[in-house]
Amino acid sequence: MTIEKINDLYQDIILEHNQTPFNFYKMKKATNYFKGFNPFCGDQIEIFCNIKKHTIKEISFWSQGCAISKASASIMTSLLQNCTIPEALDMFSLFYQYLTINKKVKLTYKMRELVIFQRIRHFPIRIKCASLPWHTMKSALEKKSI
Repeated sequence: MTIEKINDLYQDIILEHNQTPFNFYKMKKATNYFKGFNPFCGDQIEIFCNIKKHTIKEISFWSQGCAISKASASIMTSLLQNCTIPEALDMFSLFYQYLTINKKVKLTYKMRELVIFQRIRHFPIRIKCASLPWHTMKSALEKKSI
């Protein structure tokens, strides 16, 4: 497969998640919540979590913003269902490193779907779009509750 076809495929996956995202609803009985905002492009996101015994039993989001942010949130929420809080925070760290620090960082097998964001590295302003859901989730897990 050529680079152009791979790039087109990744773009199609991002657009699909934008149009029909997973876990896109405001959870009624969330134990943890945080609202994030990206002032550079105007993305807004709310993360809702239901935590029981240090495990994310349910996670959802509600957002207004670009396709990259919404796709990232869609994939993130599907990955984090039934993860422990330490596992979720480890995934956050690895994904953020993948986007920002080191091009040699390898995603785990479970996180393989996030490879669609690899081109984001070349557009620093778009890194904030892809990472906003993850930063918001981290804040929801670490310090914010409702």
